[in-house]
Amino acid sequence: MAVDTELLGRFCETPIKGMASDTDALQFSNRRTSSVRHIYVHIPFCARICPYCAFYKDLLDRSQTWRFCEALLRNLELHQSRHRTGNRRFSVLPSTIYFGGGTPTALNTAQLELLLLGFHRSLDLSQLVEWTIEANPGSVSARKAALLKKFGVNRISLGVQSWDDELLKLLGREHNARHAEESFRMLRDSGFTNVNVDLMFGLPGQTLHQWRATLEKTIGLQPEHVSTYCLTYEEDTEFFLRHVRGEFRQDPDAEAEFFEITMAILEEAGYEHYEISNYARPGFESAHNRAYWLGKDYLGIGPSAVSTIGTQRWQNVCDYRTYIERLFSGQSPHETTENLTDEMKRTERIALALRTRDGISASELKGFAQQTDEIIRLQLLVQSNGNFVLTRRGKALADSVAEAFL
Repeated sequence: MAVDTELLGRFCETPIKGMASDTDALQFSNRRTSSVRHIYVHIPFCARICPYCAFYKDLLDRSQTWRFCEALLRNLELHQSRHRTGNRRFSVLPSTIYFGGGTPTALNTAQLELLLLGFHRSLDLSQLVEWTIEANPGSVSARKAALLKKFGVNRISLGVQSWDDELLKLLGREHNARHAEESFRMLRDSGFTNVNVDLMFGLPGQTLHQWRATLEKTIGLQPEHVSTYCLTYEEDTEFFLRHVRGEFRQDPDAEAEFFEITMAILEEAGYEHYEISNYARPGFESAHNRAYWLGKDYLGIGPSAVSTIGTQRWQNVCDYRTYIERLFSGQSPHETTENLTDEMKRTERIALALRTRDGISASELKGFAQQTDEIIRLQLLVQSNGNFVLTRRGKALADSVAEAFL
């Protein structure tokens, strides 16, 4: 399986206080018995299918959601005691949990309560430091927000995408700018002090003026974290088909300008650019996402969710109905499994670490002296504290820089 940084970044979304060093991580991965500290839960339901989204999702079907929630908890129960993968045994002792989708808040309040209560009953949460749930403005309510807070969710990732109503219509979002602001304030009123706002740039017809206005509006609300993603035309999406037909065109020069403006405005406002797509107030970096970027083990629950433990990786079936049937018939929900080679692990470490402000250890690039020297000459990479780190110019070409080492 080739590394997909966008997928890992998402399955992740999201530096860790007290996280181990790279040396500690290597020792951790070599232990025969270990605890998996990071859990991703995929909830695929959406009230409306966005035409640009390539993640596994399906329209909300109220006749299936209760049984789906029960299947998720059954999947979790399979991992609540020690299990074996390859020659290693592992237990689940989470420090981060991330509910993504889809739209987790598309579930009703009672279903969310069932899931949250089930996680409390099945897991030892004494070491949990971050519990994130993705939310769309159209599915946030004061009652849901209060429930999430009550059960220990302490971080919300709000899928605003834009503060421009015309662009929101283009994106197929079910909310408008007013709904998004109301949802943000509702989360604040419910006591959430760690909120991420998701935004998108490089949209068809989007102007620099619109993007500046979106960034300034976001800064005015003072979220702790901002994620900014450039639109990509993914296969199996409506936007991809429109791109193939020539209705939508990519403009790399314009995308680079959007990216430069993003860095300038958010950094000026006090947000630290700690990963290519992510900015945070000091102390509010996404612990869950940082774990993925550092190559930590993680467990995926739900349809399409990926797990990586040591050199073993598997993905659950990408259909929630089949996922439910398998779990209730005593079958494994896994659809694919693979053994990761040292080369595959190295490739992923380089691709993900280069995207972060800490960069990649110089020792990882020892066999690439010629490529490294050339990229430094192009002023895309610099050496800092024993690591190679992207320059400001290099950040705009992160994927191309990474490819030179893969």
